Amino acid sequence: MQIGICDDQKEVREQIADRVRRLYPEESILFFASGQEALDAQQTIDLLFLDIQMPGINGMEAARKIRSENSRIIIIFVTAMEDYVYQAFDVGAFHYLVKPFVEEKFSEVLQNAVKQYEDRKLELYRTPEQYEDRRLGYVKENEGSPSLIVSAKGKHTTVRLKDIIYAEVYNRKMILHTIDSDLEYYGKMKELEKKAGDDFFRSHRAYLVNFDFIKKYDSGTIYLERGQALMSKQNYQEFVKRYLRYNQRKWRE
Repeated sequence: MQIGICDDQKEVREQIADRVRRLYPEESILFFASGQEALDAQQTIDLLFLDIQMPGINGMEAARKIRSENSRIIIIFVTAMEDYVYQAFDVGAFHYLVKPFVEEKFSEVLQNAVKQYEDRKLELYRTPEQYEDRRLGYVKENEGSPSLIVSAKGKHTTVRLKDIIYAEVYNRKMILHTIDSDLEYYGKMKELEKKAGDDFFRSHRAYLVNFDFIKKYDSGTIYLERGQALMSKQNYQEFVKRYLRYNQRKWRE
């Protein structure tokens, strides 16, 4: 695993490196004194600690360019100001750390980031058969989980809430996009939102998304494992807060 540390202050780079080495002494560490140096790096970076306020190309600009070329890199912003949190998630940051670092928080964020890296590596080597086994296993282990009954065209279908990727309203009908099918029925989004609970978010009057299936997002669109949903501008800040809390809860679990 290649861990990059990009900060214009040498002492901060060394502080981060010391903390990384305590937890992962075998991992390779690369140092960058500016956003441009990180952009010019020839090595593949798996996890990047990136300062936001730097002369020249700042961390946000560098992150956008890096993300456009490498969608899998895990970015952890380091900043002296919390005001940048919403911008941080605009570029798909894994997390952000506020200087001066709190030891416990730093360790928690780093360990969770490394776990995500390792999980992604496992996903890359799954065969189609293994992926299908995982999908079926996911359904099996969630038997008995909260569900709803959808009635359409004389048929009644039980749908587990955890299997719903997102829901949308189209032509006065509700459409549930699940892990293996789409179901249309006459219903109200407000009722579904109430039943769905904290794992879902109403990003737009016509869309309800499951946090568990989000791949990336920006201020206008949420990209899911299958399909995408619109994001209302007035809902964006609340979405970022709720999504961060959701991820923190999942990490603790």
